[in-house]
Amino acid sequence: MNEHDLVTRLRNGERRALARAISLVEQGGSAARAVLAAAYPYAHAHRVGVTGPPGAGKSTLVTALAQEWRKRGVTVGIVAVDPSSPFSGGAVLGDRIRMQVLGGDPGVFIRSMASRGRMGGLARATADAVTLIAAAGFSVVLIETVGAGQDEVDIAQTADTTIVVEVPGMGDDVQSIKAGMLEIADIFVVNKADRPGADQTVRQLRTMLQLGGGSTDGWVPPVLTAVATTGEGCGQVVDAVNQHRQFLTTTDMPARRALMVAERELTTAIQELVLERLRGPRWNTIVGEIAARRRDPYAAASELLDGWPT
Repeated sequence: MNEHDLVTRLRNGERRALARAISLVEQGGSAARAVLAAAYPYAHAHRVGVTGPPGAGKSTLVTALAQEWRKRGVTVGIVAVDPSSPFSGGAVLGDRIRMQVLGGDPGVFIRSMASRGRMGGLARATADAVTLIAAAGFSVVLIETVGAGQDEVDIAQTADTTIVVEVPGMGDDVQSIKAGMLEIADIFVVNKADRPGADQTVRQLRTMLQLGGGSTDGWVPPVLTAVATTGEGCGQVVDAVNQHRQFLTTTDMPARRALMVAERELTTAIQELVLERLRGPRWNTIVGEIAARRRDPYAAASELLDGWPT
């Protein structure tokens, strides 16, 4: 089966074809590039990032939001970036276990991906997987990050709407705001709002938003509460996402964000293509010389790139 046939099949709703296509882009190489080239024009889903500190209940919230969208007849794709196994390098799959309630629904597609130690909470192929899921016709794609805390800002360059999840009683109140979350959040959700201290967390978030001087684009991030385990408040979160999506149509932000995403995708593609072409017979020899301190990495890089346009 060639790459165009694979994309045709996934666009016709074949789950197996979609799963195979995502596996291809995770592996990289010419086949992955061909699949993405064929799928790229059809990727029009609204991408919703869900991030926040570990223990905030992101997976449970993603599951509850997906259920709410399904009640409204909206198809949902989910990309859950799990921590990597220290032994195999693969995804731990904790998110898939928590999302089992969605299994069997033809309007939901779930894919777990290993972070492989990538900073920023997103796996290398996350954006490519989102492109394929969108091309398969899913209207909303939820992207759940690892939840590393201090480096969860990559999601803002991938998602159209970014949800930052907080919980009361974390000790260091609103801890993730220190990592720049205030700037990337389009919607705040205080999950586990049935716990003591939820009202205080909401007040703190709203105060910090006021002190932050407001958004440069005119959107004021709402601070909502939810109890994801019961679904309480999830309807309001979905409403807020829809409102933000509508708001984006009244600004030039989609165009500016599209340019930012395009530049990032181009940069990533160039980096991967260059590395792929450079990993020839000399690569391991040079790596060994660097490890033995007989050569420095900068001189080695210059040598490998010798002859490339400057």
